[in-house]
Amino acid sequence: MTVEEREERARELFKAGYNCCQAVAMTFADVIGLPENEVARLASGFGGGMGRMREVCGTVSAMTMVAGAMIPADDVNDKASKTANYALVQEMAGEFRQMNGSIICRELLGLSKPEGTHVPSDRTPEYYRKRPCGELCAIAAEIVARKYLEQRAKLA
Repeated sequence: MTVEEREERARELFKAGYNCCQAVAMTFADVIGLPENEVARLASGFGGGMGRMREVCGTVSAMTMVAGAMIPADDVNDKASKTANYALVQEMAGEFRQMNGSIICRELLGLSKPEGTHVPSDRTPEYYRKRPCGELCAIAAEIVARKYLEQRAKLA
């Protein structure tokens, strides 16, 4: 899948009703190595800045999840892999922050504080008009796709 196809896929998944983390993570189900429905299940609590607490943007959480598949750090004795994984996470989050001004959900949405409820907003035409989330999903997918292609090129 091309970078552009992944951007569009993330945008479409968000518009279909998946949360921001799900939309980005599901776009990379092939990289993660799980079926889309499993990725959606694992990413479900990270939407809305982690359970709608408006903390770290779900798209950034998804980038972090995919980074774990790109550079696994699953051996507790492998400090080099953990270091490389953290470097990739920080690089992607830094690029996202540079492009959008923040990695914090409430700041990206222009909220002074979280809405104070765990109930998700209804996905109405008005919701999509006032939220940048679909575009943020596309931006996160573009960042991850470029890093993934760069990583594959290094390994080739």
